[in-house]
Formats: sequence, structure tokens, C-alpha cells
Amino acid sequence: MPSLMQSLSHLKMEDIPWSRLSTAYGRGTEIPDSIREHRFGEIGQLIEHQGTLWQVTPWTLLFMLRESAGRRLDELPEKERLVYNAVWEAIRDVEESGQEIPEYPSDPLDLLREELLWAKEADSDDEEAEEDEEDESEWLEEEMRGYDPASFAAYYKYSQRLLEEAFPGEYGMDVCGGKG
Repeated sequence: MPSLMQSLSHLKMEDIPWSRLSTAYGRGTEIPDSIREHRFGEIGQLIEHQGTLWQVTPWTLLFMLRESAGRRLDELPEKERLVYNAVWEAIRDVEESGQEIPEYPSDPLDLLREELLWAKEADSDDEEAEEDEEDESEWLEEEMRGYDPASFAAYYKYSQRLLEEAFPGEYGMDVCGGKG
């Protein structure tokens, strides 16, 4: 069975509908540039917030981990390690909580189905104002698009698998040094 990284190796950054995936602070439109420019502090704030992982998290990890392939954690810049540590802490918190993890899609590409994505971005100022209202109402929904229990669980499980594959034997370590 191929690893998750291998099974997603055909994906290019532009294949991900970043502007239709949510972060802790809105849409993921800026994530590709942040990855390319190694703005790890910004990335960390967008993909993990107060123990919550977001729609963009596994996809962001996929492309960050491709760039760091073959390197150990201690060979990576500290700010990059902090991103991975924050995600690991969120995963660990869920694992330690004892809460039941619901069945989640067996194919991570199912997380990019139309019904789980936010509305397309606007092309004009009038449409942008309308989009801002739609985004605001989406945030206020009891269950935002893409945050049903199965999809939400998948953001954690696929993020976990990616990190475990990228750093075998190092999962669970505090990536800034010491045991976690």
C-alpha cells in the first residue's frame, strides 16, 4: 500500500482550491505564497489555532513536507518545526481526550468535493462585498461547510499520517527539543 505522500504525489499546489478552503482566519488564498516564501509563522497561525486544525491543514502540510523531504526535524528551521509541533499538539490533544473519532473519508481527495468547499471567490468589488457577507454567514453557521464530523476528523487523521510518514519514529517528540 503506498504511503499517503506517495498517493498524493500527482497533486500540484495549483490543484488545491485554496481560496475555497478555510483557515483559522478566513480563506486559504495566501497559503501557496506563504509556503513558497517560507513564511512559517503566518502558516502556523492559519492552519492551527487553539488546538483546532482547519480545511487547509493537511494540504499545507503535504506541500511543506515535500519541500523538507529527506531531512530530519532537527535539520529544519525552528519556525517550520514550530508549525509541525503545533499540529502535533492538536492531534495529541484529540487522542488524549478519549473522544471517539468518527469514520472519515478513505480518500483524502474526497475532502475537496464541491459540497465541502466554500463559495468561489468574487471577480468584482460588488461580488466581493457579497462574498464577504456570505463568508461571514458561513462562519456563523452551526456546522460550516467542510466541518461535518467525518471531514473534521479527516483533517486530523491525514495531518497525523503525513507527519508520521515524513518523520518516522519522531512523531510524538517535541520538535523544538525534548520529549512531548
